[in-house]
Amino acid sequence: MNIVLPVVLGLIGVAFGAVGFLGVRGALRRNRFFGVRTKAALRDDEAFALANRVAGVPNLAAGAIALVAAVAAAVNPGPVLLVALIGFVGSVAVASAGGVLGHRAAEAMPEPEPAGGCGGCACAGACGVLSRA
Repeated sequence: MNIVLPVVLGLIGVAFGAVGFLGVRGALRRNRFFGVRTKAALRDDEAFALANRVAGVPNLAAGAIALVAAVAAAVNPGPVLLVALIGFVGSVAVASAGGVLGHRAAEAMPEPEPAGGCGGCACAGACGVLSRA
């Protein structure tokens, strides 16, 4: 158990760091497993890229927290469980905060236009009819 927790925490740190790095660079493509995956972020590729660019720096920080905690738990023979638990909770909290920021950024983006290039009531001329009533 003294080596399992630091290794698992180190893998979590590498995963957070990789997602954060790809998010900051804009190289993380829309997928079902990694990155900010809220309804607003998955709306289109631009929203996903923006959400993960915003969440990238907190994810990098979460990865660094987890890696530092993994090293601290590995070299400290005493409270390995406590150090690993604090590192895990801290990294998940920072990554979650980044996810919330990314979601808010994606939510603030304007809705994309429909495929026909005609949005709302402008296609049918219903806006003029409704405004006269």
